[in-house]
Amino acid sequence: MNRRRRFVLGAGAAGLVAGYLAVRARRRRAGGEPAAAAEHIQPDTPGHRGGSGTPILLLHGFSVTWRSWKPVLPLLERHHDVIAPTLLGHSGAAMLAEGVAPSVDALLDGVIAELDSLGLDQVHVVGNSLGGWLALELARRGRARSVVVFSPAGGWSSNLRLATLVAGMRVAFEVLEVLGPRADALARNPRTRGMFVSAMVAHPERFDPADLAADVRALRHAPVLLPLLSVLGEHPFRPLRNPGCPVRVVWARKDRVIPFPVFGQPLVDKLPSAELLFLDGVGHVPMSDDPQAVARLILEVTDAVDSRACTRPGTGPTAASTDGKR
Repeated sequence: MNRRRRFVLGAGAAGLVAGYLAVRARRRRAGGEPAAAAEHIQPDTPGHRGGSGTPILLLHGFSVTWRSWKPVLPLLERHHDVIAPTLLGHSGAAMLAEGVAPSVDALLDGVIAELDSLGLDQVHVVGNSLGGWLALELARRGRARSVVVFSPAGGWSSNLRLATLVAGMRVAFEVLEVLGPRADALARNPRTRGMFVSAMVAHPERFDPADLAADVRALRHAPVLLPLLSVLGEHPFRPLRNPGCPVRVVWARKDRVIPFPVFGQPLVDKLPSAELLFLDGVGHVPMSDDPQAVARLILEVTDAVDSRACTRPGTGPTAASTDGKR
């Protein structure tokens, strides 16, 4: 990392810390309520569906919504019936049922319930970050025809690094929650937009300002986030030696959120049959950085599975080993 980038990222981190302290002070003065709690902001829509072909399910990452997939939707909808829901407890989606504690399994149950309501048994599944973890768990439960995941969560080799990541996310969420009323103006400004998303993407200038503003506002309608953060470290991803379908894991070489050596290698060690690829020029959330490459890496897998099913009538999806590129 060059000196200028270190300075920019350091300044951004300092700004977040300063913002966090200001937020805490304002909340204490207001009796613990967010400073802008009086403003009523409508939650996002609960998801998206479009296109035709074999069904494919897109699962987004922690704290955002189905909108993170918008850059690749037109490319995938030429080939598939695309289903992109917002996860339970996130903005626009239903909340967890009363008495259900936030957990990866609770979110997974919500995804499976949605598939059941649509009459879908097995679908192609694509996930990013937390959504990647859920995609792999769908394979474990026998609901996936294929799985493609981009920087999936669920693995780590250092509890300290995980705790640091969680603490940083808490700070960022509290700051962004208070900034919600100014989300549109902040997202339109290239400098503040870059500060918000530079850790997540390699090209902040390609990130749609309207979608960033929606992501910031979404934090006000996502009560699952902080409770889920508190329990994520208790149950890491368990080994999945036979997923029953092709699995492709794609990692950004310079993922600054969950870098591969600490968070990726421990996960792929539990997926011995999976194919591993590295993608240059993208960040942790790669869809806006390079939608063409993301769509290509997905369609290579889904096309192969669908073609195989067409040449073997009546057999349905079949498991296939991958070449394990590492």
